[in-house]
Amino acid sequence: MVYRAYIKLLAFLITLTWVGATYASTYTVVDKLDRKITVEVPVKRAVIVISYELIPALNIWNQVAGVSRWAEEHCDLYKAIVKTNPQLRKPTVGAGSDVNVEAVLKLNPDIVITWTYNPNTIKFLEEKGINVIGIYPDSLSELYEVMRIHGKLFGKEKRAEDIISEMKKIFKLIKDRVSKIPMNKRKKVIHLGGKPTTVSGAVGVTNDVIEIAGGVNPANSIKQRNMDVSVEKIIQWNPDVIFIWGSAGYNESWLYNNSQWRFVKAVREHKVYKLPKWSTWSPRLAPVALYMAMKIYPEAFKDIDFEKIADSFYRKVFGISYYNVRQYEGY
Repeated sequence: MVYRAYIKLLAFLITLTWVGATYASTYTVVDKLDRKITVEVPVKRAVIVISYELIPALNIWNQVAGVSRWAEEHCDLYKAIVKTNPQLRKPTVGAGSDVNVEAVLKLNPDIVITWTYNPNTIKFLEEKGINVIGIYPDSLSELYEVMRIHGKLFGKEKRAEDIISEMKKIFKLIKDRVSKIPMNKRKKVIHLGGKPTTVSGAVGVTNDVIEIAGGVNPANSIKQRNMDVSVEKIIQWNPDVIFIWGSAGYNESWLYNNSQWRFVKAVREHKVYKLPKWSTWSPRLAPVALYMAMKIYPEAFKDIDFEKIADSFYRKVFGISYYNVRQYEGY
């Protein structure tokens, strides 16, 4: 009798262990396209097309089989790391807007993480039996969620939380300073995209960052991510400060030397700044926000050493010095 009870107990424990192991080994993601994707975790072989700056942050080099061409050609962070550690360089699979399906298939990944820009590519890869997660964060809180999803996929949940904590420290520093500025003294700030007349609207991390930096985005009346507007509209908004997307094909001089823009206060007062070519779907959104806040309200941050803070952040989050990475900016 005792022996039988022991056998039953043993069988129960084995079953419980098996169920627990099964539960722990799979993870279901609801992606930006509202699809449920269940994958075995931790993922051993991923192609990361769009969130490649999380590779060094989470230290998942051994779990990544391929990256975006954009990382290889434009990302100073990726370049600095693989220059020192060439064994970490990954094959490229095109960019978020034009994923090379054949290159992806050749790498035989467990999962592909990419932009939702081209749903047909996602559909085609899935038809080939490859799991695909589409991301497209519409806000800072969604960016945090994207990081947490990466943490769960790669077995790095705690590390993801540590990274978010480091970002929040910088955001708090900014908020503490700008909170002292009365609302009626806040400056109007716009962000320009690939074209000088493409403005960032209410949707997306850019609008969140402008607000964290204490700016007022007159384009947030546009309830979408980006929109082309007339120069006359920008003159009507008359922003105090203008930021240009870091990868735009024009710079401050283009605006300063264009007669149409001379009526804009930010242009007249030379308050136009091209941002670094850093991904904003990355932990680097935090130092980007600090950079912007310091340009908008230099008097509130005059005792802040941006490079020192950026270097500390890079070392904690990416394991590399900001100064090492900076030499690859502008490639």
